[in-house]
Amino acid sequence: MVKKINSKNRYTWLIVAIIIVLVYWWSFQGINFSGIKDSAGDVVKSICNGLIHPDWKYIYDGSGEDLTSLIVQTLAIAFLGTFISALLSIPFAFWAAHTSKEIIGHPRSNSGKIVLTVIRTFPEIVLAIMFIKAVGPGSFAGVLAVSIHSIGMLGKLFSEAIENMDYRASEALISVGGNRLQVLMMATLPTIMPEFLSYTLYRFEIAVRSASILGMVGAGGIGTPLLFAIQTRNWSRMGIILIGIIIMVTMIDWISGNLRKKLA
Repeated sequence: MVKKINSKNRYTWLIVAIIIVLVYWWSFQGINFSGIKDSAGDVVKSICNGLIHPDWKYIYDGSGEDLTSLIVQTLAIAFLGTFISALLSIPFAFWAAHTSKEIIGHPRSNSGKIVLTVIRTFPEIVLAIMFIKAVGPGSFAGVLAVSIHSIGMLGKLFSEAIENMDYRASEALISVGGNRLQVLMMATLPTIMPEFLSYTLYRFEIAVRSASILGMVGAGGIGTPLLFAIQTRNWSRMGIILIGIIIMVTMIDWISGNLRKKLA
């Protein structure tokens, strides 16, 4: 009997391995590899030279368009977008959570999860282009793009936190006659708030990276001068911008990671 089970498992893994190999083979067939351009080596050397010899004067010149000012603007876009989405995600999370009937009394439904999935379908850069057409180029379009996309992500994570929460505090409050509002405010939210904050900090890390790119389509932040530097082949300017982005992202990751450890 044991031999039969082992043989069955062996054939199952063999079939899975064959399927994976076939999927990879089929995927590579769709890649149209046209070769490496002759100028690729020179471009790589220029980029490396820009990183080694960055334009230090661009760090701050008081114009409001320097590296420091635009990094602050990028952080502001990410922070405000994450803050707005964190607040708006809470009702979406209770709507999408299957266990929230016991908390707020609405019937079980998949509609909330479907709505959050639809929101997550649109990449931030697509949302940024749409909002630029609606409100014009600038930081406001970037904030809207980050906040709307983050609602889909945070709403999903928050709903999973609600579904997996410890209900002992809620049940204890219900047993002594607490109503739904009291259960929500005094038991449910205190229980899940550490996870909510942890997910929000994690989403802020991602939003910082996203806000660095949105400027390439005109949504404010450090992405705009980065695109101009690449287009004009100003490699020293591109080098200092990349160094600034690396330092910014590294610091945000370190600070956020420490804060999430304390919340765990």
